[in-house]
Amino acid sequence: MVWQAALRSYSSAQMPRIPDETVQQVLGATDIVELIASYGLDLKRAGGDFKTHCPFHNEKTPSFNVSPGRQSYRCFGCGEGGNAVGFVMAYENLPFPEALRKLATRANITIEEGEYDPQEDRRRRRLSRLKLLHNQAARFMHSQLLDNPGAEHARQYLKSRGYGREMAARWTVGWMPRNTDVFLNWARDAGFTGKELLHSGITKLKDEYNPNSGLWVRFGDRLMFPIHNERDDVIAFSGRKLREDQGGGKYINSPETPIFKKANVFFGLHRAIRHMREYVVLCEGQLDVIACHEAGVENAVATQGTACTSEHARLLKRYTGSNKVVICYDSDFAGHDAAAKAFVELAALGMDVRVAIMPEGEDPDSLIKSRGPDAFRGLLEQAAEFFDYRLRHLGQENDMDDPGTKARVARDIAPMLNALSDKNAQEASINFVATRLGLSPDGIRQAVVNAARRPIRRRDREHQTTTTEVTPIDRELGVLAALALQSHEVLDFLCDQTEQVLIGAEGREGEALLREILSTRPEVPDPAAVNTFLQGLSPEDRAALLILLEEPELSDPLAVAAEILGILAEQGILQELGALGARLKSPELSDTESRDIMERITELQRIRSEAKNS
Repeated sequence: MVWQAALRSYSSAQMPRIPDETVQQVLGATDIVELIASYGLDLKRAGGDFKTHCPFHNEKTPSFNVSPGRQSYRCFGCGEGGNAVGFVMAYENLPFPEALRKLATRANITIEEGEYDPQEDRRRRRLSRLKLLHNQAARFMHSQLLDNPGAEHARQYLKSRGYGREMAARWTVGWMPRNTDVFLNWARDAGFTGKELLHSGITKLKDEYNPNSGLWVRFGDRLMFPIHNERDDVIAFSGRKLREDQGGGKYINSPETPIFKKANVFFGLHRAIRHMREYVVLCEGQLDVIACHEAGVENAVATQGTACTSEHARLLKRYTGSNKVVICYDSDFAGHDAAAKAFVELAALGMDVRVAIMPEGEDPDSLIKSRGPDAFRGLLEQAAEFFDYRLRHLGQENDMDDPGTKARVARDIAPMLNALSDKNAQEASINFVATRLGLSPDGIRQAVVNAARRPIRRRDREHQTTTTEVTPIDRELGVLAALALQSHEVLDFLCDQTEQVLIGAEGREGEALLREILSTRPEVPDPAAVNTFLQGLSPEDRAALLILLEEPELSDPLAVAAEILGILAEQGILQELGALGARLKSPELSDTESRDIMERITELQRIRSEAKNS
């Protein structure tokens, strides 16, 4: 394809590089349907997609398909296809950087190019090969599912779940042959090396200590679900076993690779992104997500064999316009526990978390099959506020008239109340919980304080156990503080943005600690300098920071810090807008004061709008 050849040419050229983050930002800000329509192509809706005559070859019957869910196009006549950048490259015969700049200008995004780095270029090439392998493997396994006589039991399994060829085609569901040599032969014929297959995670060595032992394929005789990133690249697989006598778990997922980190990947996100403006539905498994989308609930996603992490929460925050999440997990113990953990991560970012209360023994897939899509949508519309749901659940398992039980429930729910970053929302939730439990709000507040100050048990070098009281720190401020002591780039960034940081931190737990870091500015990341700084803190502040510093390091701490700073700024603006709105209702305001307030509100709304579009 023209655009793919141009992209390869650009990748090999020794010229300044456009950061991947910028490319992703431009693609995320571009609606491919609007883009293609702007070139004068007459797009007609065809189900969830659009069709028109292909602009790249002559045809009588429209075969040019544009998918808003995938944010991609493909002509089934000539084979041309790709994303928004690819379309501009092909249509205007532009090289990759010029096409990207054109889209960036259209989206009001500034492109900053970095210096050419041969090592980085080699790394990008390896990652591109891995993505190519995954995408082609997905198509190979899909063809096996449809056409291989040995896949009849896989086709019957899908049929038993209410799915046919159409669903399989939409989700590129596949089958890994039981005789995995079929796959290895295909990969060799397609030009992929044994090293590339190993790096993909689809295979591993038969003997991990013997590099000449040959390759073993992980997913033999499994139904294969491709896992996509948000840009629609296949980056991993999830394989479901089809026989009871088959070894391994019910599902086997690809191991983590250079292109797949399960802690920040959602199944179905590539399809859901364009439907998440109102809210997002968070499910447990792949078939639940597929069932939702097939039933018209196209804003559903699921984590990949792991609990909802802070990285997951930030992804949802980025793409969900209303900040609203509806958790739709199974109604068993594991589901309730997972919902509580997800709430803590989501609430820390200021998201509005609701829970769709599923009937006993049902999941989205089974409910849609048994009661129909309308019944499921009704559950979503009636989703309970999180603390209402939590108290209902705990009330089913406990005698809520018993004073001791009430105290235990208060202790159970206190860490979740503590997770709320919005102090107004936290206060409202404390009052709600207190009313439902018949306890005083002060008692609940004390439980929240105790949860924030819970003792952390550690072992010293002699393995002696000690208990340290910790200072309560706002989660966002705590992460900023820890990142500033781990990365000189983050510390420099925060020092350059000191005024904005302190405005966002004003009145929050941890403000004084963050001020201390910015004013002291230790020689980060030198261990001796960081240790000297820590020793100058109070024991409580030091204990709190040590806890945060022990958390796993992030791959891009500067990006996380910038995102948190944006969240703090957004929250600060909303608080000021609320205060100004309350003042505006005062009957004692003069015309001049009212005009000044309105001007300030307009200015804040402008700043907020620019921040969201940046």
